[in-house]
Amino acid sequence: MATPSQPTPNIIERRDKALKRRKRIGTVVALAGVLFVSFSYYFYQVFYTANVDTNGRPTYVLIRRGEPYKAVLDSIYATGAIVDKLSFAFVAKLMKYPELVKPGRYELKDGYTNRQLVSDLRAGRQSPLKLTFQNIRLREDLARKLSHTIDSRPGQFDSLLSSPSYTKSLGFDTTTILTMFIPNTYELYWNSSADNLMQRMKKEYEKFWTPARDAKRQKLGLTRAQVSTLASIVEAEQQQHPDERPRVAGVYLNRLQRGMKLQADPTVVYANGDFGIKRVLNVHLQKDSPYNTYKYNGLPPGPINLPSIASIDAVLNPEDHNYLYFCAKEDFSGYHAFATNEAAHLVNARRYQAALTRSGIIK
Repeated sequence: MATPSQPTPNIIERRDKALKRRKRIGTVVALAGVLFVSFSYYFYQVFYTANVDTNGRPTYVLIRRGEPYKAVLDSIYATGAIVDKLSFAFVAKLMKYPELVKPGRYELKDGYTNRQLVSDLRAGRQSPLKLTFQNIRLREDLARKLSHTIDSRPGQFDSLLSSPSYTKSLGFDTTTILTMFIPNTYELYWNSSADNLMQRMKKEYEKFWTPARDAKRQKLGLTRAQVSTLASIVEAEQQQHPDERPRVAGVYLNRLQRGMKLQADPTVVYANGDFGIKRVLNVHLQKDSPYNTYKYNGLPPGPINLPSIASIDAVLNPEDHNYLYFCAKEDFSGYHAFATNEAAHLVNARRYQAALTRSGIIK
C-alpha cells in the first residue's frame, strides 16, 4: 500500500508566509475598519451634535461688511455660546465658510449643531430685527436712532436727513422729512444700507396713506405733512388718554378755520428747545420761532414729534364741535375741560389753578 507523500519544506514555508500575510491583511482591514468607524463617529459628532448653548437667552453675532474670517470667529466665540470651539472651527473649514463670510445679524440658536449654524452663516440667513420709533422729537434724535439700529457709519443718516436734494428726491424737505417715519414696528436686516432703509420707510409711508386717508385729509384742506404736524401737537397735548385726541384735534382745526393762532403750549416748549419745561410761562412765549404758535398763525413748519397712527387718525377723524379752547381738568384725571369762548375757558382755567394751589403743586 502506498504511503502519502509529505509536504516538502518549501511548500510548508510558502504556506506559513501566506497565512501570516492573510493575518496581516486581516489586521490592517480590522484596524482600518476601527479607524473608519471611529472617524465616522467623530465626523457625525462634530457635524450633528448640539454645540450651541445660550442658556436660554437670545444670542446674536454681528458681522460687518468686509470683516475677515478670524475676526468673525472671534465674534462668534465672544458670545460664549459655542461649547466646543475646535469642532466648530473644523466644521467651518470643511464647509468652506472662511471663503463665504456674509455680513449680517445672525442668531445663535440654543441646541444648534455646528452644521446648522455654519449653514446659516454661509447662506446669509440673517435674523431680522425690529425697528420702532419712540420719543423722537428732533432730526438728530431720529438720525441717532437709525444709526444705532443698522450697520451704518456715524453721521450717515444725519447727512441724508439734512440734505435738501436727498429729502426732495423722497418728496419732502429737511423739516417735513420726519413725517415720512410712521411709528410702527418694522422688520429689517441689520446690514441694510442707510439709503435702503430710507427707501423702505418711503414705501411704508405710501402704504400708510391709503386713498381713504388721503380723501379725509383733502376734505380738511391739509397736506399729508400738515396732518402729521397737527397730529404731533395733538399727541403732545393728550398723551395719557388717546380717546380724547379727536376732540383736541377738533379744537385746533376750528381755530385754523377761523384764522386764530393755535396757541399750543407743546409748540412753545419745542421752540425753546427745553423739553424739561413743566409749565409754559410768559418768558417762554417770547421766543421768536416759527414753532411758537402763540406768535405765529397757522401750523409750524414741521412736526414736534413723530405722532402715532392713533393721533394721525384723530386728526383725520376729528370730533365735530364748536370748541375753541381747552385746559386740564381740576380733577387731575388727565382729561381736559373744553369751552366755546374765552370767558368760559378762563373759568375752567381758574378752577384748574385753584386745584393746583390746594394740592400744593403751586403756591
